[in-house]
Amino acid sequence: MPFNPKEIVQSLNERVNDIVDCCTACGACVDVCPTPSIDGLDVKDSKTVAEGVLDVLKTGQGPLVSQKWITSCCASGFCQSVCEEGINPRFMLAMAKRRLKQNNPSQELKAQGKSDFKYMSTGVRLISRLQLAPDMMARLSPSSHPERETAPDVIFYTGCNMLKTPHIGLLCLDVLDELGVSYEVHGGPANCCGILQLWAGDDENSARQGGKTIERFEKTGAGDVLSWCPTCEIQFNENLLPSYAAGGPAPFAMTMFPIFLRRHLDRLRPLFKHRVSKRVALHEYPGSHGVTEAVTQLLTAIDGLEVVSLDVQKVGYQLSTLTNKDFSKKHLSNFLKRAEEEKVDSFVGIYHSDHRELVRHEPERPFEIVNYMDLIGDAMGIKREDLFKKLRLMEDVDMIMAESKVQMDAHQLNADDVREVIFQQVLGEALL
Repeated sequence: MPFNPKEIVQSLNERVNDIVDCCTACGACVDVCPTPSIDGLDVKDSKTVAEGVLDVLKTGQGPLVSQKWITSCCASGFCQSVCEEGINPRFMLAMAKRRLKQNNPSQELKAQGKSDFKYMSTGVRLISRLQLAPDMMARLSPSSHPERETAPDVIFYTGCNMLKTPHIGLLCLDVLDELGVSYEVHGGPANCCGILQLWAGDDENSARQGGKTIERFEKTGAGDVLSWCPTCEIQFNENLLPSYAAGGPAPFAMTMFPIFLRRHLDRLRPLFKHRVSKRVALHEYPGSHGVTEAVTQLLTAIDGLEVVSLDVQKVGYQLSTLTNKDFSKKHLSNFLKRAEEEKVDSFVGIYHSDHRELVRHEPERPFEIVNYMDLIGDAMGIKREDLFKKLRLMEDVDMIMAESKVQMDAHQLNADDVREVIFQQVLGEALL
């Protein structure tokens, strides 16, 4: 299906108009949202807050409390089950945030989106190549696709930033290989979902970037598109795909990777040949629906593995996209404290971006920090060294560069560029 980014934007606007027409401003979405309590917003009159969101959608202006609710949205998704009009309030707030951004000159929006994308893509390119030799890097690249006479069973979509923690992606491919599932790998900045541009308010370039990726996926003829990244899944399933289809059926729906694995749990169980005697707890978030439940079911199917609940507040869809950083620090601290109180052997992350923050806390805690795919790999007898953790825990730019010299030479990386990225995006990214 050929696409035009302007038509995608037009469809987004038409969907917003439908929301404005259908929304009764009942306030149910405000009432179930955890964001106001996190940010100290007075939303007792939830109907007025909801009416303010409609004002923003229509005019770009609205009451301050409504604007704060819009910009603070952490996408927990509880709102999606309460609207009697069939509106997706998470999409509604995403579009309201876009409208607020568009009060600024369009050239500023485009420049911000371009700057954010350049920063991200530089980090992805260099951090991934510090860890993997060219042949291993190729496994996670679209260039690895074999010539096919038939469509692959699935597309494995890494998104962009997962490549900073490439051992996770390699484990995913190892599991697909063991299941006998054929796949094409797509991801990296060349196959971006366009969310950075949308967050900046540059909806046309977001539609252009994401639309090209959808078009590539559609051309493969794959039966399923598996997303690792929850941000990408929300961007495609809720924002872009309905508008790319322009009122018709979407060419595909993205499925989060652990949900796909859960569907094939009967085939996975015989592959879990190794006992993993560990007491573990999940670093979990509710916003990507069904993911926590799927990961829990996968891990409890492993012989010897005990999964315990930490009873930490359910909010957001991952740590790295919580908008209130003071709350984020307290939230993470509470997770780590509760994991210690429960005497777990492993504190288990689900998403790649959170993994980059979590691993730096391992030396000060009495438990290891791993991704759930590490445990699935252990059960299957598959091991991939967590090279990002190894480098991150060195806590020294020169040590990291010395450790990575072979890969830097193999990929012909510029030392000054590498030094800057390590300083900013490896050692510099620290929440707590």
